[in-house]
Amino acid sequence: MSRVFLFPGQGSQFVGMAKDLCEAYPTAARMMQRAHDVLGYDLSEIMWGTGLSEEDAAERLKQTQYTQPALFVHSAIAGAVLQEKGLTPEVVAGHSLGELSALYAAGVCDFETALGLVSLRGTLMAEAGVKAPGAMSAVLGMSDEDVSAHCEATASSGAVVVAANFNAPGQVVISGSPEGVAAAGEACQQAGAKRVVPLPVSGAFHSPLMAYAAPAFNEALRAATFEAASCDVYINVTAEVERDPEILKQRLVEQLTSPVRWSQTLANMKAKGCTTFFEVGAGRVLSGLLRTTLGREWVATPLGTADQISARTTDQ
Repeated sequence: MSRVFLFPGQGSQFVGMAKDLCEAYPTAARMMQRAHDVLGYDLSEIMWGTGLSEEDAAERLKQTQYTQPALFVHSAIAGAVLQEKGLTPEVVAGHSLGELSALYAAGVCDFETALGLVSLRGTLMAEAGVKAPGAMSAVLGMSDEDVSAHCEATASSGAVVVAANFNAPGQVVISGSPEGVAAAGEACQQAGAKRVVPLPVSGAFHSPLMAYAAPAFNEALRAATFEAASCDVYINVTAEVERDPEILKQRLVEQLTSPVRWSQTLANMKAKGCTTFFEVGAGRVLSGLLRTTLGREWVATPLGTADQISARTTDQ
């Protein structure tokens, strides 16, 4: 019965994230201050929408260079509070950006190192989106194999489009050039997909159009100090366990242009006997994907707010 911590990626952010944690726990407030020192700006103002209307605050928080640090810091803070209360992971995994949150939770790198890498990753991916504008769409109600086949057929004509996120059975995100994503989405729709939903993103994540970000991110990773993971880490690129620090660095670079194999990761965890799941950080997206992938009886308990953490740790 392994205890699994799952860490969310982009799309889980919300205005006000982690504010209650910082108000309730001194550890959280101190970590937020450490984040300000690393980043050189007040991340809490962006996370909490200070001085902005709700609409403007949400729009700013959606900018990749801010979204990624915000999500990482929320997860790191929640994890630190849980550790203080005696709840630690035996297995970890993170969706896309969440993989860096998972590595931090597994003791691979310290907070400052992880946040510096997260900030650089977000900045580079935002720049890649400007240099090579892209798009992403969610294809619903079609198998992984069929979505991949339609992407490959579209790409054979010269367009850029790939299956980027295998989130759950019947939920695959495609990514690439606007033309490639539109054409592949149309092909999927004509072949029987229930829906094809364009996503509000600033770039073609996990596609070849993110290649611009790889060299500088790889250089930063090579200079970073990583230790062997203290628990099993399931990696997006392979959906398998890895603990070796050098291989973990390599997989983080590969992840920029490779698909997130999330449904396969969850299936592999189930096969290895994992039964207890917690979603550590913002939102409940991963709980939904767990239920869709493994069945309705499978639940990831959300641990991202002060109330959720208090309720769970009081019950221990």
